[in-house]
Amino acid sequence: MHHSHSPAALDGAAPDVGSNTRALVIITILFFMWGLLTSLNDVLIPHLKSIYTLTYMQAMLVQFCFFGAYFIVSVPAGGLVRRIGYQNGAVAGLLIAACGCLLFYPAAGSGYAVFLLALFVLAAGITVLQVAANPFVTLLGDPRTASSRLTLTQAFNSLGTTVGPLFGGVLILGGAVLISETELASLDAAQRAAHRVVEAATVRGPYLMLAGALAALAVLFALARLPKVTHEQPTQAKGALRLVLENRNLSLGTVAIFLYVGAEVSIGSFLINFLGESNIAGLDHATAANHVAYYWGLAMVGRFIGFAVMRKVSPGLTLGFNAACAIGLILLAVMGEGRGAMWAIIGVGLFNSIMFPTIFSIALHGLGARTGQGSGVLCMAIVGGAIVPFIQGFVADTAGIQISFFVPLLCYGFILYFGLRYARMFQGEERAR
Repeated sequence: MHHSHSPAALDGAAPDVGSNTRALVIITILFFMWGLLTSLNDVLIPHLKSIYTLTYMQAMLVQFCFFGAYFIVSVPAGGLVRRIGYQNGAVAGLLIAACGCLLFYPAAGSGYAVFLLALFVLAAGITVLQVAANPFVTLLGDPRTASSRLTLTQAFNSLGTTVGPLFGGVLILGGAVLISETELASLDAAQRAAHRVVEAATVRGPYLMLAGALAALAVLFALARLPKVTHEQPTQAKGALRLVLENRNLSLGTVAIFLYVGAEVSIGSFLINFLGESNIAGLDHATAANHVAYYWGLAMVGRFIGFAVMRKVSPGLTLGFNAACAIGLILLAVMGEGRGAMWAIIGVGLFNSIMFPTIFSIALHGLGARTGQGSGVLCMAIVGGAIVPFIQGFVADTAGIQISFFVPLLCYGFILYFGLRYARMFQGEERAR
């Protein structure tokens, strides 16, 4: 990469198209990476659960720390990015995430708590990255095609979530020498501790690779010539709260995002253990990991189908239809058994596809000048990914894993209501015109 500073680029005017494309490529890789890192948790959870003989609730602390970081870090991340600029912010986010991945190395020797710390640091880095990178996608090129660019980067994010479980299945679970509960019980304390260290060590290699990749991206990002992003004035949190309370649509949308992210993450988190149940598919962890890739892969396919459908059908109806299908499939998975139940729960992925962007846009409908504030609130609601799996874990521990899927089912019930309510409201607005 050459460093000839043309005055235009220094002025903060957009540099040449070539560097825009370069920047877009780097950002698309970023979206891919954070999709991969997020869905890798679905492989980590059953792995750590079996190593440290955790209950489901304890195992769900993985998602609790990961998505809790989004919630805790997003406000300070905004402040950091305002202080050091978007480009440096993205570099900082990548380096923090790389440190999180490096922490998996000592974690493998020291126990579950250090894994949770590593995940928190990793997710904190991703949060800083999100705050810094999202504005770039909209700025890199023609404003009229901004939404199609966002769709493209989102598709790569989906590709990342699809590749993650395959990557983890081969590298983490493939090398694992899992022994049965009875064999484990026959070992003395020292042997058991040694076995744990061997099992935990399988995460070292993959996360070191990821740390290297993140560090390399940080270097690329630091060297890339990117257009200057001028930031809008910071919005007051107090105003945001009032906005939610005043605006019924936004407040319901915030709940819907919370429940949607919670349900999607929760299903992914329980998939490997669910498919391992003898009355479902009896799959070992490594084989089941490939099926987790189908769950996220269907979401990617669904985004493209949804993109086409939603040019014709109202977003509210599409959302309602998808939520209803998700509810039907979960019922099949809870009531049924064997391969039918297995494919039913995986099929939910297809109907998840359009939910996030659709709920997001419906919730912001008609906010006008306060859209930025509204979207900040919705981003905070992603903390659903920390809370819902925890609740499902509690139900799984007390009533069994199959029954526990009623938790995401109830989440989709609310989303169904939200979609149909908006479809009716929208019809009303159309008539009023």
